[in-house]
Amino acid sequence: MNDQKVVLVTGALSGIGRASALAFARSNASVVISGRRVDEGHALADALRSLGAQAEFIEADVRVEEDVQALVDYAVARFGRLDIAVNAAGIEGESMPIVEQTAARYAAVFETNVLGTLLAMKHELRVMSAQRGGSIVNVSSTMGARGAAGASLYVASKHAVEGLTKSGALEAAAFGVRVNAVAPGPVQTPMLDRLTQTPERKAAFLDTVPLRRAGTPDEIADAIVYVASASFMTGEVLRVNGGRTAA
Repeated sequence: MNDQKVVLVTGALSGIGRASALAFARSNASVVISGRRVDEGHALADALRSLGAQAEFIEADVRVEEDVQALVDYAVARFGRLDIAVNAAGIEGESMPIVEQTAARYAAVFETNVLGTLLAMKHELRVMSAQRGGSIVNVSSTMGARGAAGASLYVASKHAVEGLTKSGALEAAAFGVRVNAVAPGPVQTPMLDRLTQTPERKAAFLDTVPLRRAGTPDEIADAIVYVASASFMTGEVLRVNGGRTAA
């Protein structure tokens, strides 16, 4: 990655988003982070500055278009352009059979995971297309390419993220903008603990991973940094999952 890239990270306050913001800061980028928890946002911005990066936190809810537009416009006003955007905001929703799901639970998952990604891409592409260059990395999941009993809404939302990624890549290619996704498998984050619920269920789940462990947020962040700078890659989904989709 070239020096002094301007990077925007949504969902930056925990897990993969946080690790990505730190990785780009270590790569000499200027970083704008967003999320809804103000105190945690300012603390992370301070941590990024302690690494030598220029960093700003903006409170934003990816479900609200006015927030997303203001976030992207701030990044450009503050640093002059937008080179890389990482759309990491996402939730897992409640695990239950389809026959027990509700419209309200659907809306909660899809408004964050799908609408949030769509709105972020809309305004990132608005800027990047005008400047004739840029790179967007969406965060999908292993579940973006397969099914999972009890996790229908999360699975469907990540399939949608991958569809948005491929469609966005085709639309943006003429402007020199690349759109890709990174799809993690099990990663040691609070989301994994919520999904598995008990140490025993977590251990059994990780036994299905060929590498026999969860990934770390830093390992996924390294993949995101790579994809962001892979200059002949667009419309692709890089699966980083310890071998879960190899078979």
